Amino acid sequence: MLAAFRRFEVVRNGVRLSARRAGRGASLLLLHGHPQSCVMWHRVADRLAERFAVVMMDLRGYGDSDRPVAGPDHEAYSKREMALDALAVMQDQDFARFQVLAHDRGARVAHRLAADRPMAVERLMLLDIAPTLSMYENTSQAFARAYWHWFFLIQPPPLPEALIESDPVRYVHSVMGKRHAGLDAFSTEAMAEYERCARIPGTAPAICEDYRAGATIDLAHDRADVAAGRLLAPPVRVLWGQHGAVGQCFDVLALWRERALQVTGRSLPCGHYIAEEAPALLLDEAFGFFRSQ
Repeated sequence: MLAAFRRFEVVRNGVRLSARRAGRGASLLLLHGHPQSCVMWHRVADRLAERFAVVMMDLRGYGDSDRPVAGPDHEAYSKREMALDALAVMQDQDFARFQVLAHDRGARVAHRLAADRPMAVERLMLLDIAPTLSMYENTSQAFARAYWHWFFLIQPPPLPEALIESDPVRYVHSVMGKRHAGLDAFSTEAMAEYERCARIPGTAPAICEDYRAGATIDLAHDRADVAAGRLLAPPVRVLWGQHGAVGQCFDVLALWRERALQVTGRSLPCGHYIAEEAPALLLDEAFGFFRSQ
């Protein structure tokens, strides 16, 4: 998988970030979700690289990137800090301004990146999320049942870490396999990569800190944006799975229109993992939305 992509690394503030690049044209950054890595783009990446200079990275705490120890305020895994990682990766490749296609946790990083550095982000496509603050403030029993891991991972250490570390593969299968398409949505090769990375020491604390940050410091940053009336400036395209919990529990378009100046979007006939469940539809959307030159 991803054989055409050249691997490279960027070190930012002592944190090593693993990334890959292929293609030519306008720059496009791909950011993955939980509990995955940049491998999640394997069904669309080669086609995207035919029209774009594609850069994909593993978020800190995931894939082959480092898993730094978080402080008591979870700042090391704030989406603001992770957005600065993404910016550093793109600047390393001489891209000062770029477009972003992002899924799940990566889409939350992309949201913060566009909010904090609007001049860096030209266009933004977000897959199967509503704004973090809106999701927490409008949580229902249906959402809590579907997204149980949100509330499990934010519990104080060491219980969540210990349970995940007792069987990391089982955790991955539990999170990914209980959604609409089950584990059949994922190729054998991709799943082997997700399982390998889940076994890397430090993964369990890192992913817990990602979600703890999402329930604390990230919400503070989002509330500050709302209080100041700051809206995302780049055009935003949001896509969500018709059979996923996000679209079923939230008015995705309405919530994003509260947070951005230009928002369009629609549901797709799939579940949460759009890039792996509906790659052809995602490619159509990407080719129609992103500027290729």
